[in-house]
Amino acid sequence: MARGCQTVQLRGARGRRLIYIRAVYLALTDDQQFFQETTRKFLEQEMPLTAVRALVDDPAGFDRSWWKRGAELGWTSLLVPEADGGGSLGGEGVLDLVIVAEEMGRMVSPGPLGPTNVVAEAVAAGGSPELRASVLPGIVAGDVVAAWCLAGPGGAWDGSGVAVTAVRDGDEFVLDGEAAPVEAGAQADVLLVTARTGDELTQLLVAVDTPGVTREPLGSVDLVRRFASVRFDGARVAADRVVGAVNGAGSAVERQLHLAIVLDCAETVGALDRVAELTLEYLADRSSFGRPLASYQAIKHRFADMKMWLETGHGATELAARAVQDDAADAAEIVSAAASYLGDHATEFVQECTQFHGGIGVTWEHDLHLYLRRITLDRSLHGTPAQHRERIAARLLADEQEHARA
Repeated sequence: MARGCQTVQLRGARGRRLIYIRAVYLALTDDQQFFQETTRKFLEQEMPLTAVRALVDDPAGFDRSWWKRGAELGWTSLLVPEADGGGSLGGEGVLDLVIVAEEMGRMVSPGPLGPTNVVAEAVAAGGSPELRASVLPGIVAGDVVAAWCLAGPGGAWDGSGVAVTAVRDGDEFVLDGEAAPVEAGAQADVLLVTARTGDELTQLLVAVDTPGVTREPLGSVDLVRRFASVRFDGARVAADRVVGAVNGAGSAVERQLHLAIVLDCAETVGALDRVAELTLEYLADRSSFGRPLASYQAIKHRFADMKMWLETGHGATELAARAVQDDAADAAEIVSAAASYLGDHATEFVQECTQFHGGIGVTWEHDLHLYLRRITLDRSLHGTPAQHRERIAARLLADEQEHARA
């Protein structure tokens, strides 16, 4: 994506930072535009909303052969270096992957896009040559589905909630504890497990058929997104399955979390785009007292506010994607700001569109509830808006304290 960038820092008394603003303008390159059009056409033809509805009772929530065809389009290779069988359109894989996430949001598509790509990038960045060679080709080809076991069942959603422990025993690590909810946990072929090793974090790649690993499906508000509880009871994993450094996974986990949140945001804005289109079409077609609903001033004013939310959501998502792509120092703040803003406004956006549709909007047959389900899930999957605001406040406070000490 091409871009122009302008940075402004506002400072208060004694030079303390108050707010950080960066204007970013992203535009698709010709290759990215073609990639977007190809992905949209594929999803519309091969996974329309009727097909999504048909997967409601499917235990997997997606078709493996369909996922493999998506992988052939590049969905699973964008964060993997060319040396390991992957490759992006222009060397900025995160920005390319955001295109896929937006298109999947438009069609509330199934498939483990987020977890598989998070694991692929983690292994590509921190796996040994042998580990990369054994795992990445299968992920890139779509033959292997990966899931990330991060937080435990206590309600925390980041590294602070890790409930799996790993204890070194010779050339192995012994895993105990539980991770939940794990997206695609019951469908995955391999698990990236974030575990506590003393006071630090270590990540290991674990085969799902490892003795001591059990998976239990969990419910989901989304019709096709599947989650599971993954339990480890004395599961033994060879030390050469460590991804990154032992006791040194903290920064990698944070990076993975940023990527997962950006993909959630991209899905959300993609879904909102489609909801806005559906609603505008309805308001133009339906009439009241001989006038189209779209002609009423009260509706115009309300939709103008909603359009502002949508465009701001796009901007926040693009800004967050750029920060993650560049591994910016302030990526955590930017990503949390985007997640907080979208989380607050996206569900209200769809609820308002539902009201515009009247009674038909709250029926099972109408598609609006599919989008509301996806957006509601993405809103809290990797932290609620309130939790993201707490993260921003904590980081700003830490900056203030560091500045005061200096």
